[in-house]
Amino acid sequence: MEGESFGLIVGISLGVVIGVLLAISAFFCFRYHRKTSQIVNSGGGSSRRSATLPIRENGANSCNIMSDSTLGPDSPVRSSSNGRSGWLDGFSKKTSVISASGILEYSYRDLQKATCNFTSLIGQGAFGPVFKAQMSTGETVAVKVLATDSKQGEKEFQTEVMLLGRLHHRNLVNLVGYCAEKGQHMLIYVYMSKGSLASHLYSEKHEPLSWDLRVYIALDVARGLEYLHDGAVPPVIHRDIKSSNILLDQSMRARVADFGLSREEMVDKHAANIRGTFGYLDPEYISTRTYTKKSDVYGFGVLLFELIAARNPQQGLMEYVELAAMNAEEKVGWEEIVDSRLDGRFDLQEVNEVAAFAYKCISRAPRKRPYMRDVVQVLTRVIKVRHSRKRQKKSASPSPLPPTVESGGEQTGNRSVRSENHRRDNSMDSTLEDYC
Repeated sequence: MEGESFGLIVGISLGVVIGVLLAISAFFCFRYHRKTSQIVNSGGGSSRRSATLPIRENGANSCNIMSDSTLGPDSPVRSSSNGRSGWLDGFSKKTSVISASGILEYSYRDLQKATCNFTSLIGQGAFGPVFKAQMSTGETVAVKVLATDSKQGEKEFQTEVMLLGRLHHRNLVNLVGYCAEKGQHMLIYVYMSKGSLASHLYSEKHEPLSWDLRVYIALDVARGLEYLHDGAVPPVIHRDIKSSNILLDQSMRARVADFGLSREEMVDKHAANIRGTFGYLDPEYISTRTYTKKSDVYGFGVLLFELIAARNPQQGLMEYVELAAMNAEEKVGWEEIVDSRLDGRFDLQEVNEVAAFAYKCISRAPRKRPYMRDVVQVLTRVIKVRHSRKRQKKSASPSPLPPTVESGGEQTGNRSVRSENHRRDNSMDSTLEDYC
């Protein structure tokens, strides 16, 4: 009897010890699993963590509207899950964790069919060719294809997907999908039917942009940059503001495009090599290799003068501006650099105010340059004053008589031109509240 009780005690003791050991093992396994999960989710580096940070909505300026093609059942082959990309094959381990939340992946076959076997070329850039695509859903998109021999392009491809997958604003070109298949990397964007701002400034096939429209375009671009600098968390620096990277939609509303060189401010402030486009580069960036928000402001200032003068920054625009600045006195005297094709059809006060402010943007001392929120305020005020003058003028003048028809063909042509201008003005007028 005594032996049986002793055996029972020993058995219970052994059971307790084994139970404690199992509990300790389970605890350490749980901690190890939790730690490894945190490492994977963080991406192991500051640049990856920042790439998945949330974006602060920027009031009425935020835009979450995606392309209609993202709703089509037959074009996207899969979407990213849990904020992690599904196209990691072919990328190095160092860049294998890329946030592409909300961005859909399209199949190579669908894009091949939509671009008529990649024959519908509409543009060519450093990244590679751009094709117009008619998707099976009926939507028209633009497909940018990475040049196969472009190592830098592959890095820029990843940058655009990381950033545009989480940046949404009405003045940024929306990325609606991508393709990484058959050794190709492609980006799918909302199609901007009016092309680039550069084509309207320099191509003879386009009529000269009116002065009023140029100010609206400048404000659209400023809104987009303001969002990148002050609305994105962390802030994003574009690094390549230029007229060829500003695209126009059917209503001539402007959007900032091409984020291949962009950097999140808290991740990468310094660059070993100078990147960007000659003519738009901040002198401070060239000397210090440090790119800041004020460097984007400098590029925007150059773009403002480009809108005013319709001169290419790579062909002496800034020398032209500096000569004009010697004769100008703050907000007086800038009219001599205005695009000659406008033939005097501009508001002198507006030209001088916009040019004087643009000159502040290109100050050699970054601290003297305004912030993009200041730019938005100034351009908004210019447009508000313009519309106040128009309303006063309309209320003071009698209603115009209907036009008389003198010759069928000529009258029809003039009516067509007036109708287009009227539609454009109405479109701009209807969005004044958005600007202001």
